[in-house]
Amino acid sequence: MKTEIERKFLVVGDAWRAAAGAGELYEQGYISSGSEKITVRVRRAADRGFLTLKGPTEGISRSEMEYEIPAEEADFMLKNFCGGRIVSKMRYLLPFNGNTWEIDEFSGKNAGLILAEIELETEGQPFEKPAWIGEEVSHDPRYFNAALALNPFLSWEV
Repeated sequence: MKTEIERKFLVVGDAWRAAAGAGELYEQGYISSGSEKITVRVRRAADRGFLTLKGPTEGISRSEMEYEIPAEEADFMLKNFCGGRIVSKMRYLLPFNGNTWEIDEFSGKNAGLILAEIELETEGQPFEKPAWIGEEVSHDPRYFNAALALNPFLSWEV
């Protein structure tokens, strides 16, 4: 079983785009993100499908199990099992000082939101932040993708 240790930040400005290559479209839906804090996600990325189970978040860590599934099955699950709880985004991978940042530029009901994530080996692992990193939102559950599927960014009151 894998433990995901991830920190999440808002992205400021467009300077990151100069270092970004081609992004990859992600369509991901949530079969379950219920009261037991267990999330079941299906994802379609290019010609690949994935089924992911995530445990409750403790600090910035959570257990995660991910399985590749046929893309056609991912499409079926997105259409029939997710009840509209779907997030669309372009993901860009940006290397920076020995780490890889994942930049997610959301579309649809979450348009305008751009988040950067970094996966770490330990919760206390030091890392350098690029200039385009803004406020940390790792502990704000509104920015979890499962939450964005239920309460999209464009519906938030400012």
